[in-house]
Amino acid sequence: MELWKLFTTALIPVLKVLIITGLGTFLALHRFNILRESARKHLNALVYFVFTPALICSILAKTITFKSLAMVWFMPLNILLTFIIGTALGWLCLKITKAAPDMQGLVLGCCAAGNQGNMPLIIIPAVCKESGSPFGAVNVCNTKGMSYASLSMAISNIYIWTFVYQIIRVYSCRNFNVNKVDSPTVGPVSAMEADLENHSSTPEVTAPQTNDLVTPFKTDTVSKEKQITKPLRTLVKRLNLKILLAPPTLGSFVGLIIGVVPPFKKMFVGDDAPFRVVEDSASMLGDACIPAMTLLVGANLLNGLKRSGLKPSVLVGIIVVRYIALPIIGVFIVKGAIRYGIIHQDPLYHFILLLQYALPPAISISTITQLFGAGETECSIVMLVTNVCASFTLTLWSTFFMWLVL
Repeated sequence: MELWKLFTTALIPVLKVLIITGLGTFLALHRFNILRESARKHLNALVYFVFTPALICSILAKTITFKSLAMVWFMPLNILLTFIIGTALGWLCLKITKAAPDMQGLVLGCCAAGNQGNMPLIIIPAVCKESGSPFGAVNVCNTKGMSYASLSMAISNIYIWTFVYQIIRVYSCRNFNVNKVDSPTVGPVSAMEADLENHSSTPEVTAPQTNDLVTPFKTDTVSKEKQITKPLRTLVKRLNLKILLAPPTLGSFVGLIIGVVPPFKKMFVGDDAPFRVVEDSASMLGDACIPAMTLLVGANLLNGLKRSGLKPSVLVGIIVVRYIALPIIGVFIVKGAIRYGIIHQDPLYHFILLLQYALPPAISISTITQLFGAGETECSIVMLVTNVCASFTLTLWSTFFMWLVL
């Protein structure tokens, strides 16, 4: 592809994100006040509980098969490496820029998690539909590309809602002194943790003083039960198992099961599927996920422009990590895997693996910060600046990646 065509291909999806972000800011203006604070919280809860799991589940159910899953086994490892390396580089960024304590979770999250959800879903079809696409026929390229991109989105969401969620959760609890309330006010509130908290605050039970011979036995029994169950309760609470059952993660698991197991796929996917209305309904709900998340980013930006504690050096550090350091490291990792025959020879697959290292921060981070009420305004500024930069960096890196894999 010619450079100017590639520039247009990479620029258009980023401009879409910026336009919708601007609309979110417009709707949050005091004059209109459509996306007021209460509305943002409710919309954010819808994104978390309904739209995101529906989107992931519907795409995976339609595009993933057992054969395609076996061929792309390297992708989960590759995405995990982007998270681990990004976190390490984010930690260095914190040390160099000396970011404020309440910004540390946000910085680590933005450096660790790339926007592997909606960005590949927009970029890959755009690349495939361009005339003279280097990845072959439009239909074949689009089918394979959407399969790769949807799997990338599902895996990334699992990592985000387990790994990055925990990072922001820990730092928000530490800095805002809410250790007794580990769950956010709007979002994945866990009944399990509430029960644990109630148990820990319940006064000790003593046996009635009716029989001096029976009382010591009952007291000892209660004491022994406490000694056994207390470590177990503490372990469950520290593991925070609710995140493993978070709606986006459950949506990924359900979509993978439907896609991989042929009888389930015949039941839910296809024109002749008896329960196709379920999959169609999930797909309709999922279509609202990306616009809703992007509108929230724009709405939160308005407050961030008025009062933000984000240092310019921190913002520069995030940009350097995501658009310079990570892509360079990714080139060595993917090219090494290609050279030693670890991954199958598909240029489009190689391109997506490389692209995973050069994406802007995940928009889901804005959802997480909104859930905890910690750094959401600063997160919106990060999203705005990094997406503006992505309009140029994605073009340059995409050009280089295509030249590298073809």
